[in-house]
Amino acid sequence: MTLCAGNIESFDFAKPIGIGIVESAINLTKLVLKEKPSFLFFVGTAGSYGRHTIFDTIQSHKASNIELGFLNNLCYTPLEPFIETMPPHVSRGTQNSSPIVNSSNYITTDVVLGQKMLEKNIELENMEFFSVLSVAKNFNLPCSGLFVVTNYCNENAHRDFIQNHAQAKELIALHVKNTLLF
Repeated sequence: MTLCAGNIESFDFAKPIGIGIVESAINLTKLVLKEKPSFLFFVGTAGSYGRHTIFDTIQSHKASNIELGFLNNLCYTPLEPFIETMPPHVSRGTQNSSPIVNSSNYITTDVVLGQKMLEKNIELENMEFFSVLSVAKNFNLPCSGLFVVTNYCNENAHRDFIQNHAQAKELIALHVKNTLLF
């Protein structure tokens, strides 16, 4: 089953699940219970903490839920902030090349905090992916995500996202249509 956030990030080949970590988790759980898919494939845009450039296409099956306050030792969590699932049709030997995608309901606009994410080997951010992997793991479903970078996580993040979003969506659609059978 191919998924997307929805709203301005919708695709004719993907089911929308909602924006952010809460809405996407609730809606995806309902969808999985109803349709009983054999795998989940999430497509969307992402911000880069600096390791990837605008319009890079990245596939991942690892996510984190690190809030920015954690990077400055201003909070803690009793929950496990990292999750990994087995992607469909990928051998265990290629798992380690998958970058970690951080999910939060907030977009990083501070380069210093982005650098701290890189120090923790977290390379990208997308608001929904941690939820998608959490639901997949709960239902024991293979899962991966495909992301196209729209912006760097800096003071221009929103402006660059808006400027690059349409082209990123075209790249996602082109990649999916060239690699998956619909």
